[in-house]
Amino acid sequence: MFNEKSYGLKMDKAIEVFSKELSSLRTGRANTAMLDLVKVDVYGQQMPINQVGSITTPEPRMINIQVWDQNNVQLVDAAIKKSELGLNPQIDGQLIRLPIPELNEERRIELKKLIKSMGEKCKISIRNIRRDANDELKKLLKDKDIGEDEEKSFEKNVQNMTDNHINKVDEKVLSKEKEIMTI
Repeated sequence: MFNEKSYGLKMDKAIEVFSKELSSLRTGRANTAMLDLVKVDVYGQQMPINQVGSITTPEPRMINIQVWDQNNVQLVDAAIKKSELGLNPQIDGQLIRLPIPELNEERRIELKKLIKSMGEKCKISIRNIRRDANDELKKLLKDKDIGEDEEKSFEKNVQNMTDNHINKVDEKVLSKEKEIMTI
C-alpha cells in the first residue's frame, strides 16, 4: 500500500537540513551554529569542530574555540580558513579567536545568492521525493494494487505536500535574506 506520510517525512527532513545550513550562514552576529558545517580532519576522520573543542561567544562579534588537544589547533585553523565563512582565525595557544567582521554590501549580495542556491537545492530534493512518490504510484497502478481514482487522489495529495514544502523553503529564503540585508 502507498504510504504518503513517509514522503512527507522525507520532505520535512530536506527542509530540516536546509534550515541547518541556513543557520550556519553568517549574519554579522557571532553564532556558534556558523561552525556546524565546518569539519576538521582529525584522527583520520572528519569531525565537527564542537567535537574537538568547546565553542563560546563571549561577545556579539567574537567566537572562541578552546581546542582540547594542542595538536589539533592548526587543523581547526586550516578547516576554518578552507570553509566558505570568510573568517580569519587568531591563534592564542589552544584558544582560537574568530572575530566576526561587519557584513559589507558585497558580502551581503554574495550571501543572498548563496541562500537562493541553497533554497533551490532544497526544492530540487523535494521535487525528487515527489518524483519517487509518483513513480511508486505508477508501479502500484500497473501492478493493480490501487485503482486509477486512488492513484489520482494520492498524486494530488503528494502535489499539495510538495507545494506546501516548497512554500516553506521560499519563506525561509525570504526571511534569511531579510535578516542579512538588515544592517
